[in-house]
Amino acid sequence: MKKRNKMKKQYCIFIFLILLPLQSLVADGFTQRFPKPDFEEGYKIPETQIALARSGYWEYFDVALLTFLLSILTWLVLKKRSRNGVLLISVFTLLYFGFYREGCICPIGSIQNITAALFNADYFVSFSTILLFLIPLIFSLFFGRVFCAGACPLGAIQDLIAFKPMPLKKWVQSLLGLIPFIYLALAILYAATRSDFIICRYDPFVALFRFSGSFLMIAIGVLLLLIGMFIARPYCRFFCPYGVLLNWTSRFSQKHMSITPNACIECKLCENSCPFGAIDKPQSFKLYEKRNVMVQRLIFYALITPLLMFAGAYTGAKLHENLALVNNKVSLAYEFMNQEGLKEAEQNLEVRTFKALGTPLETFYKNASDIVRQFYIGSIIMGAFLGLVFGLTLSRLSIPKYKKGYWPNKGTCFSCARCIDYCPVKPNSIIKK
Repeated sequence: MKKRNKMKKQYCIFIFLILLPLQSLVADGFTQRFPKPDFEEGYKIPETQIALARSGYWEYFDVALLTFLLSILTWLVLKKRSRNGVLLISVFTLLYFGFYREGCICPIGSIQNITAALFNADYFVSFSTILLFLIPLIFSLFFGRVFCAGACPLGAIQDLIAFKPMPLKKWVQSLLGLIPFIYLALAILYAATRSDFIICRYDPFVALFRFSGSFLMIAIGVLLLLIGMFIARPYCRFFCPYGVLLNWTSRFSQKHMSITPNACIECKLCENSCPFGAIDKPQSFKLYEKRNVMVQRLIFYALITPLLMFAGAYTGAKLHENLALVNNKVSLAYEFMNQEGLKEAEQNLEVRTFKALGTPLETFYKNASDIVRQFYIGSIIMGAFLGLVFGLTLSRLSIPKYKKGYWPNKGTCFSCARCIDYCPVKPNSIIKK
């Protein structure tokens, strides 16, 4: 009966989250409330990519609130072992950081700000943005991914609508798990070259939080929520670039969430309760090949990984010009080269506008060439990095880890405490062997 009432509450929350932004769209007729000014000459209004931060003390209020929520979540997960407490924090996070703050307090998007500041001396990044980037990573370094548990609005909205999630094969999860690494590498490359902030531009839930945005992004957000009913947290598991960093740091956590407070009785209830495939099963020595076979496999992957890195670097070098076209200066330089033989009246608006500014064409071509060169170096590094990730993933899938009992995987576990309620072992119970 309690489970049925819980399911009804979750369905109500899901219907509210879906219908509210759609109602706003219908009311607006899929247009902006205030019409754009009508410019002549075919002027195209640029898209706003980055939300303006709140001024004064409000920025640091959000940072302090995030730190407080992470502290409460750490206590709820590690000490209180309360799934209901995590759910309450998730609802608050969704309402405040999601709908009220419109998703603009974003450690995920801060990856781009930090990268742009590291590679461009004239790019300013506020201290609050640095704190937003570092604080969840610091907590994960000591306590696991408590940020994902209930302090991230993107994760909260997906966690609340996971009604009937189905498990995925381990190899499918590992294959799809390569996408966040690609997304992270591209985001760093474009931010370092000051070409674009693709994490902010293609955030699937900000349009829902703000009740506005392009129809395509709103459709993608709704589609992810619908998929999330059956494949839990699809964005968190298979797209989130910040999750890559949290995955790395949380592996070093010494006080990570544990499923059982005492000895594991291997009842498999926790494994069945986790919709993320983030629980490692017990493995025995007798199930695997002889030691020399495993050593040969390890040597094989040790040799093939450098080859994958070289192949990735080569592919990146070949694709760097196509990747560089995202940069406005590079794309405009190509427009100049393609329309150089045309009459001025036949040239497009961007080319004619640039000529009206009187900027020397040689200087402009040189700047574009420098950017392409940056993409060349960055694409090689990105390709080598992705080759390394692919090689390590193959090694991890093929080399077994021997352990007793069921344990949450420190890298992929979201510390949501969902499995704790399913464990029949209680804190003060005595395990008889």
